[in-house]
Amino acid sequence: MEIWVNPACAKCRSAVSLLDEAGAEYTVRRYLDDPPTAAELKAVLKRLGLEPWDITRTTEPVAKELGLKTWGRTPADRSRWIDALAEYPKLIQRPIITADDGTTVVARTPEAVRSVLP
Repeated sequence: MEIWVNPACAKCRSAVSLLDEAGAEYTVRRYLDDPPTAAELKAVLKRLGLEPWDITRTTEPVAKELGLKTWGRTPADRSRWIDALAEYPKLIQRPIITADDGTTVVARTPEAVRSVLP
């Protein structure tokens, strides 16, 4: 299992604590230091069943600079969003947990974290 975290994020720290309490084996990926590629983002989005705009933090200053709120949200716009997430990883909603069985969640709640535990 892998968890994408920003150590400054309280929800990330909470998710890691819940994984630790459950004795889960996992790898931490500090996605700001080791950003996912566009291909990795596409794979995670497929596993999540979401679109890139669904996991984008639109209130980040860089989102405002890019004008993300005005970007289209159609299949034709998908690559543009993925490229922005790859270039500016701070825009990625966190934490994201990818379990070995393929289950992937945006783990912002304790229930979401628990859903990936064996």
